[in-house]
Amino acid sequence: MKIKKIVFCLFTFFMMNHVSAQDDLLNQLDSIKPKNKEIEMAAFKGLQICNMQSTKLPVKGEFYFLVSHRFGDLTEGINNFFGLDNALTKLGGIYGVTNWLALSASRHTYNKTYEMAVKYKLANQEIDGFPLTIVGYNTMDINTALKKDETLPGLEFNNRLAYTTQLLVSRKFSESFSFQVAPIWVHKNLYDGIYDQKDLLLLGAGGRYKLTKRLSLNLEYAGRLNLPEEFNSPYNNPLTVGLDIETGGHVFQLVFSNSQQMNDASLFSNTTGDWNGGGIYFGFNMYRVF
Repeated sequence: MKIKKIVFCLFTFFMMNHVSAQDDLLNQLDSIKPKNKEIEMAAFKGLQICNMQSTKLPVKGEFYFLVSHRFGDLTEGINNFFGLDNALTKLGGIYGVTNWLALSASRHTYNKTYEMAVKYKLANQEIDGFPLTIVGYNTMDINTALKKDETLPGLEFNNRLAYTTQLLVSRKFSESFSFQVAPIWVHKNLYDGIYDQKDLLLLGAGGRYKLTKRLSLNLEYAGRLNLPEEFNSPYNNPLTVGLDIETGGHVFQLVFSNSQQMNDASLFSNTTGDWNGGGIYFGFNMYRVF
């Protein structure tokens, strides 16, 4: 009888220790939870650096109304009233379908162009994690100014189209400084083989430096990569400097550029201004968020 009691006590003691050990193990496993990476704040305050797109997207449900304006050549002085006589305008809207996808449409006075675009985030910069924000951007232009006449007797709708594909890669290095690089491809269905190219490759770069709480200095440049040496093109690489001004519900950008065009296909392939020889255009981008 005593032996049975001793065995029963030993068995009970063993089971209690076993259950306690299991509880300790489960508590340890519960305490080991995967940590969600914290996403870094946007590298840029505006959807554009100046003329080029930034890696910033609208959040889901946000709608941006955009008004962009570029005055004429400042270097002509009073002859064109410091650019007021030959201005170009862009009106558009951008909608955040999801937090990673945005759709946009705009109308430009340059060549009466309609531009549709899609912007989509592929990766986020993380705090103590992935170091870059990566965004894709695609545009399609429709040039409605072209006429079917003796110069273009075989004009078809497809000839009016031009496209760009861009991969935007940015990093926010600090609260004050952000930098972005962007390989760019431009394709035109209608082009002048003497001065223009059907397919154009460029590498763009841009940066933002925060001056005050609501003011930042921006700079961007895009250089052609596949221009043949014998190609006598009158077009230049776009170089733009600007200021971001945050005012309540919108971002206001002031820009100085050697490109007056604001649609991407023309910006990257048909810039005629030269910072050293005339053709400097002042303007602004104004975004209103709803």
